[in-house]
Amino acid sequence: MITLGVEEEYLLLDRSAGTPVARAAQVRRAADLQPAMDHGEVQRELLQAQLEVATPVSRELDEIGGHLVRMRHALGEAARQDGCLLAACASAPFTDRLPVPVTDTARYRAIHSDAPRLTDEQLICGMHIHLGIPDRATGVALQNRLRPWLPLLVALAANSPLSQGTDTGFASWRTVVFNRWPVSGLPPFIDGPEEYDRRIRALVEDRLIPDTGQIYWHIRLSERYPTVEIRAMDVQLRPDEAVMLAGTVRALATRLLGEEIPGPPAAAFRPETLDAALWRGARHGCADEVFDPLHGGLRAFGDAVAALVEFTAPAMGDDGRHVTPVLERVLREGNGAVRQLGELRRAGREGLVRMIADQTTGA
Repeated sequence: MITLGVEEEYLLLDRSAGTPVARAAQVRRAADLQPAMDHGEVQRELLQAQLEVATPVSRELDEIGGHLVRMRHALGEAARQDGCLLAACASAPFTDRLPVPVTDTARYRAIHSDAPRLTDEQLICGMHIHLGIPDRATGVALQNRLRPWLPLLVALAANSPLSQGTDTGFASWRTVVFNRWPVSGLPPFIDGPEEYDRRIRALVEDRLIPDTGQIYWHIRLSERYPTVEIRAMDVQLRPDEAVMLAGTVRALATRLLGEEIPGPPAAAFRPETLDAALWRGARHGCADEVFDPLHGGLRAFGDAVAALVEFTAPAMGDDGRHVTPVLERVLREGNGAVRQLGELRRAGREGLVRMIADQTTGA
């Protein structure tokens, strides 16, 4: 069984206005005092209105879900005590007060100095899934084979339709914002770990990026852990949706590492096809057709998800009890992007902020 770890990024919002507030340091200190939170579990992020948590390495989805609920509850309580809200939305829906200060570390100050406007606009939050791998050769093979599935995963996970108080027209605005960095988006097809290392080393040696930490591909080999890191998905409003995506991605990876799989080989997909498919997934989310790598073209979203379910079924096992009901609910009610826009129309700004906060902590 492939081991799992999940990282989640969150925003801190003003309780009434729903705008980002620079309270990360204060909320981190309050979180360290929460009985359910281990010291140091909450990490800083680029801007002072963002925080990050990471689950321990786990084998069971039960463990992932338990850790996410525990940390969201504790961090949400710490935010409440500090007078703000924890928000698992992948873009700040309202930004009346810009810019939010950058977190005061040498690395983050350097990033802001290099790209100030882009850094100021990074009020976005992702979900990163780490899959344990036995070696880097397996990691590169898995990276190659997962690439064609990212457009569908981005569409399914879309949870960032709003920015600066307006409907962006994109289900995942975070994807658009994050893809503006160098060495971002879909990685190229790479022929083995030696070529992987050679290509990223050349970027640093040619002084195009300062270090390999600025490899921002949607899938990459972790520099710190023996994992493949899938970074393409928006953070999820509900913790059980994060668990559903983790289980889906693990089953998909298990299936893709099998010797014989249906569909075109990974190398057959042209990079421009996948780039356009990813853009479309971010644009429409679950509201329109999406790229289906098994059939090599656009299909109705529900049909593409059904094909994904059928493809991953042999590798899903007991994880299905966490994945299937939540996936069925998302197909009925819509993903986070659909629900955010629906709540804004129904209950206005105040109602949307309340819904985001409630669903973040599982209320």
